[in-house]
Amino acid sequence: MDNKQLVFAREYRGLTQSELAKNIVGLSQSNLSKFEKGLDILSDDVQNRIVKFLGFPKDFYKRKTNISFDNNNYRKKAGISKKDISRFEKQCQIIGYIVDEMSDSVEWVDYKVKSLNVDDGFSTDYIADYTRRTMGIAEDEPIKDIISALENVGIIVYEIEALEGFDGISFFTKKGYPIIIINKNMSNDRKRFTLAHELGHLVMHNENEFPISEDRNKEREANRFASQFLMPEKHIKNSLYGMRIGDLAILKKYWLTSKASIIVRAEYLNCIDKQKAIYFRTELSRNGERKMEKESVSIDAPKSIKTAYSLFKEELGYRDKDFEEYFALPKDIIDDVFKIDKLKVIKIS
Repeated sequence: MDNKQLVFAREYRGLTQSELAKNIVGLSQSNLSKFEKGLDILSDDVQNRIVKFLGFPKDFYKRKTNISFDNNNYRKKAGISKKDISRFEKQCQIIGYIVDEMSDSVEWVDYKVKSLNVDDGFSTDYIADYTRRTMGIAEDEPIKDIISALENVGIIVYEIEALEGFDGISFFTKKGYPIIIINKNMSNDRKRFTLAHELGHLVMHNENEFPISEDRNKEREANRFASQFLMPEKHIKNSLYGMRIGDLAILKKYWLTSKASIIVRAEYLNCIDKQKAIYFRTELSRNGERKMEKESVSIDAPKSIKTAYSLFKEELGYRDKDFEEYFALPKDIIDDVFKIDKLKVIKIS
């Protein structure tokens, strides 16, 4: 049994060392702590009891599922407990692990986005515009099917059921596949901005491609990238001068971004002053729109992982039990990842 895999399984189940030890005959918190640090061994009997209690197959403890995350590189609110952060990260690591495992049988779309470094003299606006061009997005139009645009250039997008406060995360798997995971429970305009924000991280903060200065504010850079990517200055600026409160809904409908982000954009581009921005935000609050705006926007659905699942089912003849053995994961995780009870099988052309 690999000690790191045990830590993963325990934390995925939301258990502390003490909570797990209390449920396993012959295991103390002290012994478990030493084993997880690689300083002790556990008897076969104790290991078997742990395997049965946690519900992960024995083969899982021979795999490698850990992917390291830079906690500053994903959107989450302050005040979230360490336990909830750990649970969220473990769910995301499972997605990355599954993508890598599937790559032995599935050819994922090649990653076609070029990494550019702000430290090399490129502005965030230039990088956003360049990225739009390389993705084949018209420079003067809103991005309607943003998920398809990302998946068409090799970025795997996945929606996860997460607690409020987690927006999204982006990372490269151990085999180098780029993934963006977003909270399914957010509004569509927030999803769209989060996708663009995480794309900014993939493009500008890929430390496998170049070193990143420690004094850079990566979150601010990703936000500026997202704003330019979704609302290019050259094509939105004129419509922001003299903006009135009633214009926000019209602009939102066209650019498919939130009213709040439009206000930020207008202030950043010096189309409105600080006092006008405060007035707009006050009006949104008065209308009950600070957390959830009245008008909704459209967003398309991720397809890459569902299509891969369909290929395994239809082309390779996999049954539900086969997936458990292939990934060495318990049924509840397989069902959750692939949404088996809700999945609409996508026909592969």
